[in-house]
Amino acid sequence: MESTSKGFTLTTERMILRPFTMNDREALLAITQEPGIFQYFPTKSAWGMEKVERSIQHQTNHWQTFRYGQMAVTLRETGQLMGWCGLEFLPDTNETEVGYLLGHAFWGKGYATEAARVCVEFGKSEIGLKEIIGLTDPLNVASQRVLEKCGLAFTRRQVYFGMEMFRFSNQV
Repeated sequence: MESTSKGFTLTTERMILRPFTMNDREALLAITQEPGIFQYFPTKSAWGMEKVERSIQHQTNHWQTFRYGQMAVTLRETGQLMGWCGLEFLPDTNETEVGYLLGHAFWGKGYATEAARVCVEFGKSEIGLKEIIGLTDPLNVASQRVLEKCGLAFTRRQVYFGMEMFRFSNQV
């Protein structure tokens, strides 16, 4: 793990998770415009460049406020942007969520689990978070498996972001 002024860099066997920069705009835009990429998210529509830029700025601010946030997930071998993974503070419920989104080309290969696992460990060991939650659409079985492999267990159904979700937690 390496610390920078905008956040930390986490390394796994196959990936590097690092702070987003505006240089990631085009690659992130392409991922967020993949058909069906947001099928399990409360907001289902593709992003435009303005939303991508706002998101990158939000994450920079989030890191400065909380010392954690979403990170750009890149292939270790090539540096290709795969998507995002990280921790997000949810002010409405005073909780911290591990969240992730990877482009379709990276689904079903264990990348989400590998990235989420290192983020959960970072949150517990480096930030000192006692509880980390994960949220999924009830139909998103693959994401539920990712959370379980990261040590989170189903706790209840609950509405988040105006949508009924399955809530998982490392504190059961």
